[in-house]
Amino acid sequence: QVQLVESGGGLVQPGGSLRLSCAAPGSAFSRNLMRWYRQHPGKQREWVASIATDFSTRYGDSGKGRFTISRDNAKNTVYLQMNTLEPEDTAVYYCNALPLGSLLDYWGRGTQVTVSS
Repeated sequence: QVQLVESGGGLVQPGGSLRLSCAAPGSAFSRNLMRWYRQHPGKQREWVASIATDFSTRYGDSGKGRFTISRDNAKNTVYLQMNTLEPEDTAVYYCNALPLGSLLDYWGRGTQVTVSS
């Protein structure tokens, strides 16, 4: 069982920045593929970014160029730095963990990001 707790969401003006955090206390964090997803109201959840156990990163179209995913294994935490935010980035952002060799992944409860003037 992996528990994930997201934080860092909130209201920000267009062009602003936010850093989301996702803590996974008590887990074998360094052995997890960590991912961020987001979900707009009434739409399917979409993949934003991933960071593997070797720290390699990948981004979906929504995350390329403006978002940066990182991880701190000593703190069991993954981050999503979001810059130059746009109203279209308004969504609930979810953290996801997939342990190595597992078919079962885990989700946090999400954190709301609202980009509005």
